[in-house]
Amino acid sequence: MMELKIQLVPTGEIILPPGRNGESHCHNCSKAVGSEGVRVMMESALTARDRVGVQDFVLLENHTSEAAFIENLRKRFKENLIYTYIGSVLVSVNPYKELEIYTKQHMERYRGVNFYEVSPHIYAVSDNAYRSMRTERRDQCILISGESGAGKTEASKKILQYYAVTCPASDKVQTIKDRLLQSNPVLEAFGNAKTLRNDNSSRFGKYMDIQFDFKGAPVGGHILNYLLEKSRVVHQNHGERNFHIFYQLIEGGEEDLLRRLGLEKNPQQYQYLVKGNCPKVSSINDRSDWKVVRKALTVIGFNDDDVEELLNIIASVLHLGNIQFGGEESGNAYITADTQIKYLARLLGVDGSILKEALVNKKIIAKGEELMSPLNLEQAASARDALSKAVYGRTFSWLVNKINISLAFKDEVYPTSKSASVIGLLDIYGFEVFQHNSFEQFCINYCNEKLQQLFIELTLKSEQEEYESEGITWEPVQYFNNKIICDLVEEKFKGIISILDEECLRPGDASDITFLEKLEDTLGGHAHFVTHKLADGKTRKAMGREEFRLLHYAGEVNYNVTGFLDKNNDLLFRNLKEVMCQSENKILTQCFQREELTDKKRPETAVTQFKNSLAKLMEILISKEPSYIRCIKPNDAKQAGRFDEVLIRHQVKYLGLMENLRVRRAGFAYRRRYETFLQRYKSLCPETWPNWQGRLADGVSTLVKHLGYKPEEYKLGRSKIFIRFPKTLFATEDALEVRKHSLATKLQASWKGYSQKSKYRKLRHSAILIQAWWRGILARRRAKLRRQAADTIRRFIKGFIYRHQPRCPENEYFLDYVRYSFLMNLCRNLPKTVLDKSWPPAPPALAEASEHLRNLCMQNMVWSYCKKISPEWKHQLEQKMVASEIFKDKKDNYPQSVPRLFVGTRLNGEDINPKVIQALGSERMKYGVPVTKYDRKGFRARPRQLLLTGNSAIIVEEAKMKQRIEYSVLRGVSVSSLSDGVFVLHVVCEDNKQKGDVILQSDHIIEALTKLAICADKINSININQSSIKFTTRQGKEGIIDFTSGSALLVAKAKNGHLSVTAPRLNSR
Repeated sequence: MMELKIQLVPTGEIILPPGRNGESHCHNCSKAVGSEGVRVMMESALTARDRVGVQDFVLLENHTSEAAFIENLRKRFKENLIYTYIGSVLVSVNPYKELEIYTKQHMERYRGVNFYEVSPHIYAVSDNAYRSMRTERRDQCILISGESGAGKTEASKKILQYYAVTCPASDKVQTIKDRLLQSNPVLEAFGNAKTLRNDNSSRFGKYMDIQFDFKGAPVGGHILNYLLEKSRVVHQNHGERNFHIFYQLIEGGEEDLLRRLGLEKNPQQYQYLVKGNCPKVSSINDRSDWKVVRKALTVIGFNDDDVEELLNIIASVLHLGNIQFGGEESGNAYITADTQIKYLARLLGVDGSILKEALVNKKIIAKGEELMSPLNLEQAASARDALSKAVYGRTFSWLVNKINISLAFKDEVYPTSKSASVIGLLDIYGFEVFQHNSFEQFCINYCNEKLQQLFIELTLKSEQEEYESEGITWEPVQYFNNKIICDLVEEKFKGIISILDEECLRPGDASDITFLEKLEDTLGGHAHFVTHKLADGKTRKAMGREEFRLLHYAGEVNYNVTGFLDKNNDLLFRNLKEVMCQSENKILTQCFQREELTDKKRPETAVTQFKNSLAKLMEILISKEPSYIRCIKPNDAKQAGRFDEVLIRHQVKYLGLMENLRVRRAGFAYRRRYETFLQRYKSLCPETWPNWQGRLADGVSTLVKHLGYKPEEYKLGRSKIFIRFPKTLFATEDALEVRKHSLATKLQASWKGYSQKSKYRKLRHSAILIQAWWRGILARRRAKLRRQAADTIRRFIKGFIYRHQPRCPENEYFLDYVRYSFLMNLCRNLPKTVLDKSWPPAPPALAEASEHLRNLCMQNMVWSYCKKISPEWKHQLEQKMVASEIFKDKKDNYPQSVPRLFVGTRLNGEDINPKVIQALGSERMKYGVPVTKYDRKGFRARPRQLLLTGNSAIIVEEAKMKQRIEYSVLRGVSVSSLSDGVFVLHVVCEDNKQKGDVILQSDHIIEALTKLAICADKINSININQSSIKFTTRQGKEGIIDFTSGSALLVAKAKNGHLSVTAPRLNSR
């Protein structure tokens, strides 16, 4: 059974998975359906607002409370929901850990979806800007701001990655995508550094244009950089580092490369890298970052010569920092060692002696004459540092230009046309307030004032345009207009910038103090400007005498004027410029052009350059549709899960978030298109549920009247409903949550009924199909069997008729069946033993084969039987075979001996006298049996023992060997055919040792004679007589033994002088 499921993704968004074929379960929700499922809109999370807060600060009930604002941030931060909206502005809190919300799956989830249909995410802002660019054909820009460590750089990376993955691609487009992505590590290496607040802090402002063709594919880009912190090259605060590239080169550079550059693998050897006392950082791997940068330079389009020239300049900056000056008695400075000069001359491609002279002398042109003025120690060090900053700063600008060339969009079809649409990314420093604020913070905060002014104007403008397009009366919004502060800074002739430039350019002894005095004189009465001199007693305690205070939109900031003039002038002595213009380094020849030497016009000051750049930036941003991302740092320790409320309140104030929220809430807090609002809440009104058939505006009007909205709580526009108070929306959402339970019960009941009925219909239909299919199979099987049976019977009958004919098609089946039947019968009735003589009768045609099979079977059984016989049993059978050969069917008592086993001997060792054994010596006795010997004359019976050896038969009387009969003189053995045990051993008469034939009688006659026949090899010499046996005595006379049958065995001398033997009759014969 199918189940209705929802899924809660890490962004807090609720997703309804699609059906098996990708269809939506909600057929009226086409606006909110994507390939991965139904996205339930942002309002879904409002029911969990007690736990995760609201996803849009505009929906805060107490929107003017900073505490409520921060508490909402805290709730979401604890649930790893780092993004929250203020209308269309995205607020991002740095989580300081990896979150699983930046996968390709998440990118697809936000692709092509309405801004408010999904939970807040940087991808939603990116996709909204991209779709607006495509549909409205208007350039877009995304402004990312926040203090160092808030995640601005990471945010810009996420946006670039989103466009790289989701935009259309081709081989050429892929190259541009790669270059856009790889420009980040290069700019980070040369423009980012480790600070106390951030291990990868951007020390410059960056605006990047991404150009898209008519298909929406990225085809080019352009980067503008602002206010690089060049002073970091020569000085870092404790715990901070110089720009990353220096450490990457030293740690990751190959030995050959470092040898050519004259560098060592130890940052502590270089004065520009030791001032912060922080050569290594645990979170930074300079070696691996070096590999990334080298690869990125190749992808962007740097050849080997470009890279070599660039690294020569980086190494030369380090060598410049190691130049040491000494002081003469006159106070003039001199260079203590020429080692660094030699490296610099080679790396920069300049004359070493001219460079050496330029570092300790200043060229002055007076009345057309050039004069050389020696420098003291302090001036020489300043000149060296100024050269280092100028070389690095200009090289950075060249690097940005080089990247821009590789990213430049070239329309091959229309080379002169501007066919590309643009999305701009502004990664700019946020409002900064430190314990010691100087020239850099003044410029940064001036920039933020201009951006805040633009932001408020554009926000109000977009609000007003939306109200007018919907036909709703625009109500003027009261807000703090910071134009007064911008004018205070930039107004011509009377602004701080003009006064600063005037002090830098005027003749006479100008200093930072005279600049401060000029400010007091000019701006003394301004409401947003105060100094120690102009302040009241309470304020003076919090200000230094060298400070002035500006009341910015975000709060009060004290600026220390020390160094303002030097940093604003940013001058490089003429003779040092001349040396750089003569450089053979191809990069430096582009950075220091010879036209500078002939140009009599004084170069613009740093603040004027920044002001002009900022004005151009404002023009760029005004020409585009803006989106905003405000980044917040949760703590200074860079720890995941830690929420520092004091620090966050500080940032909320300086980012102007509360002012932004107040402007956004001045009108209506919530607005949605009619179809979206009606689709979500139609179940709350019986008239609109389940579907509204009329005009959408009428449906929404009916719905809100049923909900009891008061006239002052909402307005109906042309295509949207506007709700003024969040509590009205919350009440509606809570009512929907209650309504969901009853709806869910009805839906479940309907769904279960529908699914069970569908399941039953499918099962019934399937059962009918299976039954029909199975019945068909059974019927076809039965028909096939009947056909086969009929064919078989037909062939059998025909074969029987032709059975006596030679094999032919008509009888071959029958004959085969007969053979098969015989063989199967034979298989079942084979003889089980050798003695089993049974054999099934064979048909005439198989008589010969049957006989062969019978012989083979018998041979096999005999062979099997013989394999199982032991040596002892084999010997027993061999003796039985000899006995059978001699006595079978010849002697009456033979059958009685067959089942009795022959023994090895009938006499044991103790039965034979030891003297006899001694007399035998080495001659081994093979068989012994007790016998009765009958004398030849009187036939007197005497007990004796018959011993058989290998050579002779010996007759023993107790301890005396009476007679030895050699087998060679044994002529034969005679025995009767009756059952008596009498036998006669016939010996050769000529043998004088013998006394004649020997008459013996034994109870084991068959066994004894068999043993004798085997030992003497006289098997054929045993004679079986019917009635009498003749024997010879010693004198050559003959005697006769008569044998008769009787009732009992009787041996006696007869009256005729013969030996009469009466043998008992046996039933065996």
